[in-house]
Amino acid sequence: MATVTPASTGYRAVFRIREFRPVFAAHLLSVLGVVVAEISLTVLVYRVTGSPLMSALTFALGFLPYALGGTLLAGVADRHPARRVLVGCDLVCAACAAAMALPGTPVALLLVLRCATAFVAPLFQGARAASLADILGTGDAFVLGRSLLRMVAQSSQLIGFGLGGLLLTVLAPRGAIALTAAGFLGSALLLGLGTRARPARGGSHESPLGGLRAVLGDRRIRVLTLLFWLPPVFVVVPEALLAPYAAGLGAGTGVLGLLMCALPVGTIAGELWAGSALTARTRSRITGPLVAAGLLPLLLYAARPGVPLALTALLLAGLAHAYTLGLDQWYLDAVPEELRGRAMTLLGTGLMTLQGVGMALAGLAAEFLPVHQVVTGSGILGTAVVLLLLVELRACARAAERERPRSETGLAAK
Repeated sequence: MATVTPASTGYRAVFRIREFRPVFAAHLLSVLGVVVAEISLTVLVYRVTGSPLMSALTFALGFLPYALGGTLLAGVADRHPARRVLVGCDLVCAACAAAMALPGTPVALLLVLRCATAFVAPLFQGARAASLADILGTGDAFVLGRSLLRMVAQSSQLIGFGLGGLLLTVLAPRGAIALTAAGFLGSALLLGLGTRARPARGGSHESPLGGLRAVLGDRRIRVLTLLFWLPPVFVVVPEALLAPYAAGLGAGTGVLGLLMCALPVGTIAGELWAGSALTARTRSRITGPLVAAGLLPLLLYAARPGVPLALTALLLAGLAHAYTLGLDQWYLDAVPEELRGRAMTLLGTGLMTLQGVGMALAGLAAEFLPVHQVVTGSGILGTAVVLLLLVELRACARAAERERPRSETGLAAK
């Protein structure tokens, strides 16, 4: 198992681990491929049908299959070798993208293929997250590796749609989707040749609900999972309502684009700072305070701020996301190795699904209340939820402390 010595910490040290480099490159290819495919498929469906509804449906269609795939396939991540699962998922996505690119593929089949790629996506992400612990070890290198992959995903929001739009100026939508298929094949090749074959963790053949109970049945894992899932539900509210908020301020599309970049830019900057400038111990110590304060910048919306203050609020909320690095280590320490694949798959599934729910609820609330009040309310409610979770986490720690002397006394008696 790869490890990083204390003397060689930081992001550069993670790249010195040979197996991580192809994993990172494969992630870059697949993330950009997904973004390009999404915009290209949306344009393609609109050109074929002329329907804005069908175009929007194509873009949004990934949420339900993603949630189902993550729930139903979570156990696969532990029952089969990680490299086989990862390469298999990439090949499925490559085949779906290649079928989308074929001339004459009907719209109904395009939507089915879109659902199929979304269905296997959480399994791929969970298996890769679990395999990072095998490649990088279970210490600081794992946390920094996860952070790098997250930053690539965040950057795709800033770069991927621009790249997709640029590609569509020189290629037909089907041609851009064909490049996506090539990207998935490249990812499969990198993972197949660049990573070592390792045995499966030996997860049981239990039902999907049994797998869910195995992960969330543990009190500490459950609380940590909710700390991953719930803050993003509230932090996406201002993002979901940026268009009507900017319109209410009389701002143009350029200002809207700037506001849309603020949260991902803040998130990337926060992770870079925490990963580069702080030790693992310091990151762990600030995790609680950061997650508790992370939604407080949204309270600035109470004053119905103009563009500069709204931009500041979004940047600060993004910077606070640095708590995720400490939370990653806590989660890895809490989850038994034999559950790691299932836990990581369900973690990503819930995160993605609940963000979609948060956006939908934000839109619903904004039908009845002014946007700035909805955002302010999300900051207040979200902070209260996070504080309750932190209280429960502390109670878990106290219970574990009480149990430890008993177990040690029992061992001594034996």
